[in-house]
Parts: sequence; structure tokens; C-alpha cells
Amino acid sequence: MLKKTLSSRSPIKVLEKNISGGVGPGNIGIFASRKGVGKTACLVQIALHRLFEEKPVIHVSYASRVDYIISWYEEIFKNLTTRENLKSAMEIHDRIVRNRVIMNFRQEGMKTEQVLKSLESLLGPGNFHARTIIVDGFNFYLPCAEDMALFKKFATDHQLEFWFSCSLKGEDPLFDEKGIPFVLKDYLDSIDVIITLEHDNSHVQLKLVKDHDQISNKKLKLQLDPQTLLLE
Repeated sequence: MLKKTLSSRSPIKVLEKNISGGVGPGNIGIFASRKGVGKTACLVQIALHRLFEEKPVIHVSYASRVDYIISWYEEIFKNLTTRENLKSAMEIHDRIVRNRVIMNFRQEGMKTEQVLKSLESLLGPGNFHARTIIVDGFNFYLPCAEDMALFKKFATDHQLEFWFSCSLKGEDPLFDEKGIPFVLKDYLDSIDVIITLEHDNSHVQLKLVKDHDQISNKKLKLQLDPQTLLLE
């Protein structure tokens, strides 16, 4: 009951209402910003929302060690349960971690086909029924149009929801006149949703720039608190 209550109050529901019901099965969503703005925090909150709904999640990290990713989950879980004043937080924690698998790869040393084969083994013979895949630290500045097409096909074939982070690099401008990050323009056929994050005074503002077939470039009714790392 507590998990359902926490899930029902989740800002992720607000996010999904702003994105025509969410990313959806078979689709790919991306959070894009400069490094350190809050992409991983957003990804982890999506994962926790699914876990609170008792839905398994796979977290693929290209950038960090497994223990570093776990620390993100622990910190955000603690802040969430503190904000909601939940009394049985550890009981909830122990139950939801059973539905989470974290995988770590090096992009330069691992072909996307191999990553997807590992995911397929976990989903199939491994009998881990995840419908949401988080992919953190993927470098979009490497030639990867073919890789994104493979991720998109895998998402479609298995009816999975994928959420990626994209770290933007270099000097401004980073976005075109429609708000699309230049680095993602060659991959738009494989990407269904793009959300950018930018500092706005004491908070981080989320902006929806691609919503499936629509280019919207609109501010969402959501902000990220840099202190708590929570969406609100």
C-alpha cells in the first residue's frame, strides 16, 4: 500500500501526462544537458517510480561503476522517503531492490549487439520481466547512428521503454532554433522523446523539445531541486 501511495504521488506521473502519456513501449526517451545538471537523478527517479509500481527495471551504465550507480539510488530513495515521511522505508527498500538489475559496460570495448544480447539473455532465459531499461553514460559524440537504430529495433521488438542520458559538450550554442541538441539531430528517427535540463535560478528546469512526432520546445511543470536531487 505504501509503495502504491508513493507511486501515485510521484512527479513521474506529471512527466508522463506532459509527454502524451509517457515514452511508451517500443520507444526511446532522452534527458540531455551538460554534465552535472541532473540527468542521472531524473533517470533514477523514473526507475524508482517503476520499482514502486512493482515493475522490474534494468539499469545499464556506460560511465560509472555499479557501486556508484547504487549510491545514486540510495541517496534519492532516502530523500524521497524522507520527503514523504515514510515509516517503513527499509522494508520497502529491501523489496524493490530485488526487482532491479544494474549492468556495467565500456562503450569503446563493447559492441551494441553484445549489450543487447546480454539484455536479451536476462529478459529471456534469465526470466527477468523488465519493461523499462535505463541507459546512463552513453556517448552520443561517438559515431552511433547505427547503434541507436539497434536500440530502437530492440525496444520495438521487445516492447520496452528505454530512457537514455546524453551529456552535452563543447561551446554554446548546443541547441538549434527548435531546442534540439545538435548532437542528437542525426538520430531523431530513433528517438521519440527529448527532454533538456538547464539551470534556472535555484532549480533545474525541464523542457520537452520532442514529443514523439511533435517538436514542442515547451517548459514542463516540473523542476529538479539540486539539493535533494528530486523532481517536484
